[in-house]
Amino acid sequence: METTIAERARRRITLRLMPFLVLVYVTAFLDRANIGVAKLQMQSALGLTDEVIGFGAGVFFVGYFLLEIPGSLIVERWSARRWLARIMVTWGLMATLCGFAGMLPVPFGVKTQFYWLRFLLGAAEAGFFPGVVVYLSHWFRAEDRSRAKAWFMVAQPLAVVIGVPVSRWILENIHWAGLAAWRWVFILEGLPPVFLGFITLWFLTDRPQDARWLPDDEKFWLVNELAREEQDRVASGRTGIMDALRQPQTALMALSFFLIVTGNQAILFFLPSITEGMKGISITWRTVVSILPYVCSVFGILLNGYWAHKTGNRRLHSALPMFLAGISLGCAILSGSRLGLEIVFLCLVGLTFQAYLPVFWSLPSEFLGKSAAATTVGIVNSFGNLGGFVGPYLFGYLRTSTGRFETGLWVLVGFMLLAGVCTSCIRIPDSSRKP
Repeated sequence: METTIAERARRRITLRLMPFLVLVYVTAFLDRANIGVAKLQMQSALGLTDEVIGFGAGVFFVGYFLLEIPGSLIVERWSARRWLARIMVTWGLMATLCGFAGMLPVPFGVKTQFYWLRFLLGAAEAGFFPGVVVYLSHWFRAEDRSRAKAWFMVAQPLAVVIGVPVSRWILENIHWAGLAAWRWVFILEGLPPVFLGFITLWFLTDRPQDARWLPDDEKFWLVNELAREEQDRVASGRTGIMDALRQPQTALMALSFFLIVTGNQAILFFLPSITEGMKGISITWRTVVSILPYVCSVFGILLNGYWAHKTGNRRLHSALPMFLAGISLGCAILSGSRLGLEIVFLCLVGLTFQAYLPVFWSLPSEFLGKSAAATTVGIVNSFGNLGGFVGPYLFGYLRTSTGRFETGLWVLVGFMLLAGVCTSCIRIPDSSRKP
């Protein structure tokens, strides 16, 4: 009977929450990633080098860094629904404002405007991702979180699969009001999260005990299950903010995430430029090739999330995709001018380079509870996402200084492999012992 209730509750909660959260995260990631397409026109229009564009793409994560930890704690202690809605409205407005870079009535130049707009966009979005990770821990048991987070994480590659063709279409077809097409990429893709923010206030429910849409037997079962898990963590003494800071696993997770994000964000940002250089195929096929790795990534995330649920070995399923992503990227570089082989290995990169996400983000709640888990999520995502600054800037600098993509790609291979090594060293403490 309990199994039946568990299945019903999990299915009902998944169908209620996950499609909406995926839709919201698609718009968030789209506003973060569309600069990779917009730069194809924006760069020459504003006279910006690859290094400047890369720095602007990366400075997003500096603003993101500053507000991550407070955001995750607000979700834990106050209201996820209200905080996430606030984030969505402000990031949507800032994303739209990016379409007016170089036109704003401010006393500094185009390059500085671009930097400030990207910085403020990151600051506006800060807290959304860790907030959702914490929010899902309010609705799913530990054994179910990998699968739930797998569904949420597919929004990242899905945003690229949907966003690249849409952004390219806007880039080639929209020239309204005398504004350049690249400006409309930012404007049109920045407005949806503003509307979704207001819908969030009505649609989301903060905790199971407040859910009118959840039957009483399922609500009672879930509240008791989550309370039992929390009591285990309280008994171990790992629930306070300082407990997160004392755990060596927190620092190791932050380092691992920094390394893998450095590699992933550079690929995300510069892949349209890399495929643009494939002169042996048409523009249409270049667009297809630029989204193929992300189609593969959707399957990689879901497969790894479900596989980890079956085996229960979350450390293995976090580290292995990082190793495989580095190896696949190295093979793509070595394939050289053999276009078919290069595309195959880029698809393998796509299959593996984000597959770690749902499993990796289940680790903090394995050994920490309440504010400690929320703080760890904030710390790891905050410091780790500085790799989103380092990756595009470093890759852009190497591309500008050497005139080649390969040098930067080999550096990314090293970052990915090192991320796998660090993740392999993460140890989950025994929940029965106080640290």
